[in-house]
Amino acid sequence: MKKLFISQPMRGKTDEEIKEERAKAIEKASELVGEPVEVIDSFFEKAPAGAKPLWFLGKSLELLADADVVYFAPGWEDARGCIIEHDCAIAYGFKSIVA
Repeated sequence: MKKLFISQPMRGKTDEEIKEERAKAIEKASELVGEPVEVIDSFFEKAPAGAKPLWFLGKSLELLADADVVYFAPGWEDARGCIIEHDCAIAYGFKSIVA
C-alpha cells in the first residue's frame, strides 16, 4: 500500500471543507495509483496555540519524507507552503499528482 501525502491550501477554509477536499484527494489518488492508499495525516487539528506558518511547514516536510506519492489539491500553486512542498517533492523525485 502506497503512503499518500496531501498538499492542500487551508487558509480561510473550515475544517469540514478541508476534510471534504482530502476525501476527494484520497479517492482520486487511489484510482490513479491503482490501489488503496495509506494517508499521512498532515492536517494538524491539534496544533500548539500560536503556531506560526513555518511550524506547520516544518511538520509537513517531515511527514512528506515518508510519502510514496504526493497529491497537490486545487489551488496549491497559490499557497506558499504548497509551493515549497511541491518544490521538495520534485527535487527529491516523489511521484506527484497535480489536480
